[in-house]
Amino acid sequence: MTGVRTALVIGGGIAGPVTALALRRAGIEATVHEAYETPADGLGGWLQVAPNGLEALRILGAADTVEASGRPIRRTIIADGRGRKFGAYTGVPGLPPGRALRRSELYRLLHDHAAAQGVRVEHGRRLDGVEETDDGVTARFADGSTATADVLVGADGIRSTVRTLVDPEAPGPAYAGLIAFAGRADLTVPGPPDTMHYVFGRRAFLGHWTGPDGRTVWFGNLPRPEPMTAAQAREVPAAEWLEVLREAYADDVPGGDLLRHTEAAELSAVGALEILPAVPRWHRGRMVLAGDAAHAPSPSSGQGVALAVESAVQLARCLRDLPDVPAAFSAYERLRRDRVEKIAASAARTNSRKASGRLARMLMSVTAPIAMRTFATPRRMFGWMHGYRIDWDETVTP
Repeated sequence: MTGVRTALVIGGGIAGPVTALALRRAGIEATVHEAYETPADGLGGWLQVAPNGLEALRILGAADTVEASGRPIRRTIIADGRGRKFGAYTGVPGLPPGRALRRSELYRLLHDHAAAQGVRVEHGRRLDGVEETDDGVTARFADGSTATADVLVGADGIRSTVRTLVDPEAPGPAYAGLIAFAGRADLTVPGPPDTMHYVFGRRAFLGHWTGPDGRTVWFGNLPRPEPMTAAQAREVPAAEWLEVLREAYADDVPGGDLLRHTEAAELSAVGALEILPAVPRWHRGRMVLAGDAAHAPSPSSGQGVALAVESAVQLARCLRDLPDVPAAFSAYERLRRDRVEKIAASAARTNSRKASGRLARMLMSVTAPIAMRTFATPRRMFGWMHGYRIDWDETVTP
């Protein structure tokens, strides 16, 4: 055991509470410090928690509540904008279905579970600097307060402050060439409610499924040369975005109908899809990165939540089992880096297909059905990703 008994977790989004929960299970008291004054209730669109994410949450005792709240997705259909199906995936045999739910709902569930387990979250604690000694690390916050612990975990997202403290030359997020939107249409697309649809339309990508109330939940990725932050995207009136999106999806099935039945009040402009390039340094001294601060593969991976939970569990195991902090942090990076970078590369290829031009889309409509009928089976494509399991009881070795 490293001798670590306390930890500061910087960032109170999704990665923060799950990291604190994992550390607590390893016998480490962790307090979450969140920059914003209030919780992030109601923010964000919809997401999926993949099967590997559910299994990692099971280690933390949080899987049942997420499974009960989310819509199970047992089948995925891929089609083009004309309504022609390339094929369908029914999930990796032997694995449970992923769950689709609002990000705000997942946020609430995880924070409630963490609070029930004794994890404390302190709001209004924006990190301003860090001081390290041989025995611990002290965080200085913008409000003048400080906090000291044995280690500090940066779970503060894709624009992580902790990442710049670990490595001032660390890369920031890169724009993927797509602006993301989410909405809900007052329309039910025929088909089973546990089916996700991915549609590579004539001008833009659209995903959709049936929400709990029978209306269709959708998310779209619109190619755009210039990046736009979420704040900038929200400054544009929803009615203006609806005009742009209705034109982009006008000739697509069912995109045209879904956008015509979406009201401005049901539209969310999420902002630029971003991907974090490989981060050279994950740790320095008594500071270490987790979640999107270390690896953000873009939402196209469907793995953001799952990877954050996996990393939290692996970090906790390493601090539990290894003799000192440097050995624990090095082992943690060794257990995680190859996997998260492979998933990031896969997401980058998906982003490229979403942003591709008309000729590339036509070519995909020819080659994709052949691939899905032959070598692109669910087990081959997703088994390595969704079938990942962590044995909490196994001892980590250097």
